[in-house]
Amino acid sequence: MHPILSDRRRFLVYITAWMMTGVLIARLLVSADLANWSFALIFSLPLALFGGFLTSSAYFVCRSLPFNRRSFSLAALIFACASMISGISWLGLCYGWNKVLVLASDEVEVLHMSSHLSVLFFITGFAVYLLALLAFDVYIAFDNIREADRREAASRLLARDAELQVLRSQIDPHFLFNSLNSISALTAIDAVAARTMTIALADFFRQTLAIAEKEKISLKDELRLCENFLAVEKIRFGKKLGIEFEVTIEAETALIPPMILQPLLENAIKHGIRNLPKGGIIKVTIFQRDCWLHIAVENPVSSAPGNSTGNGLGLNNLRQRFFALYGEQARVSWQRTDEKFVLEMTLPFEHNNHE
Repeated sequence: MHPILSDRRRFLVYITAWMMTGVLIARLLVSADLANWSFALIFSLPLALFGGFLTSSAYFVCRSLPFNRRSFSLAALIFACASMISGISWLGLCYGWNKVLVLASDEVEVLHMSSHLSVLFFITGFAVYLLALLAFDVYIAFDNIREADRREAASRLLARDAELQVLRSQIDPHFLFNSLNSISALTAIDAVAARTMTIALADFFRQTLAIAEKEKISLKDELRLCENFLAVEKIRFGKKLGIEFEVTIEAETALIPPMILQPLLENAIKHGIRNLPKGGIIKVTIFQRDCWLHIAVENPVSSAPGNSTGNGLGLNNLRQRFFALYGEQARVSWQRTDEKFVLEMTLPFEHNNHE
């Protein structure tokens, strides 16, 4: 929405300012002995109102040229053309309105539109519109900064909430009790496996706590966390759980929000592998193309209804978290068939300079 037309108070202030401008124009016409006060006001006030509405369109011109997509030469050309159109429109209206007043007053000529005065009207229309373009450009720039600050604050809150939710889900009684029960059972039959699972479980929680306070981590760190998580689950599910990672070297250096891949693997196991008698393979594909990082997680699901479907809350939270961090640049989509569930994510590629 237009920042002036969408706010009643701003609109009234804006109209009042232009009415005062009309009075000023009338004062200048009277001071130059070009017209009397009555005609000067009748001539200038409607022109000032027209100038106000014409100048308000400068906001949409600036909006059509986003800062991150414009070039200086293109912006200068468009600003100059728009200002020239405004100057010509202003001058044409001055001529037309003057003719209307002449006919209405039955006088031969009320205001003599000399070449000097015509140039002055054109320059005024051109300069006022150009100033409006620059003013709206500055306003949009500051509005974008404020929006970015609000988005950053929202992303931090969402990230913190997501981290707390992940921590709670990771220390969920089902996961923790199942792991401890598995360790207890392995202690009697396979002490080495029990020790391995205990170490993997401890490493998983230790690393979770280490990255919980970070805004972004490298993909390599996220994958390391996933490896510790899968090490625990692998001992629990044995041959039922298969995992395939296809990660390019370039993608490993990417910076991503923490805890976005591990919960997806947990969901893939909970809603997919666990419900299949023979288990299956979870496939993770991550690569970098141009300025984007692409992540895909694919897992088999049971064809029986209700066995492998969740409520979608975690996926919707992930989508909202990406929107808070990246706006419209990030994408999260998923689809389910009778045999598999595929989730795909696309987000801006940010290189980790420390790698």
